[in-house]
Amino acid sequence: MTADDRLIVALDVPNAITGLELTEKLGERVNFYKIGLGMLTGGGLALANELKQEHGKRIFLDMKLFDIGATVEAAVRGLAQFDLDFLTVHGDPNVVRAAKEGAAGKDLKILAVTVLTSLDRADLDAALIRPGDVPDIVAERATRAFEAGADGVIASAQEAAMIRALPGAAGKLIVTPGIRPAGSDLGDQKRIATPARAIADGADHIVIGRPVWAAPDPAAAADAILEELTSPQARRPNV
Repeated sequence: MTADDRLIVALDVPNAITGLELTEKLGERVNFYKIGLGMLTGGGLALANELKQEHGKRIFLDMKLFDIGATVEAAVRGLAQFDLDFLTVHGDPNVVRAAKEGAAGKDLKILAVTVLTSLDRADLDAALIRPGDVPDIVAERATRAFEAGADGVIASAQEAAMIRALPGAAGKLIVTPGIRPAGSDLGDQKRIATPARAIADGADHIVIGRPVWAAPDPAAAADAILEELTSPQARRPNV
């Protein structure tokens, strides 16, 4: 199958060696990878740099940064030197603005996290997040992130169409984790969608980890997802 940059494969594996082995199995069919906190102490940054500089892959660094503005700005400035493609920060407007300052002059896209796809209303209650329907909170956080200069947001595919319709969403990226091909185990995800549904509803990129790296044949699993992305079900209504 031909690579499709709408598919981002999450390298949620223990270390850089395992991650590199997975990318070798996937070959040219996958061009975009996510590296997150789980691999940070296992050579994640080194792997990100190797995949970018030596293999020409696109890299999404999923750090979900959240700190005072000066610290976020300094952290992003340091990470921006690796010439990566996407970086996540929490959706707090002050954090977003600081991250954009740190990324100034670079092509690094700053993506603001709205509400994690592993959370539902009960989880938000436990975290003392204000009352309200989850989609409404996602919409408000996305709006504020866009106003603060975010290049895009991270949100459930269930909210993609709503975010795409927001006044400030024009030209912004919507990246959706929590993607599960039909019949896949949900794992720790709660607000999910299939690859085709996510794209049809307005997502620019889908992030898929376990259904690929935990599959008996990761390459075949990726091929099935890529095939679904070319199906009529993945077309947006106005396309």
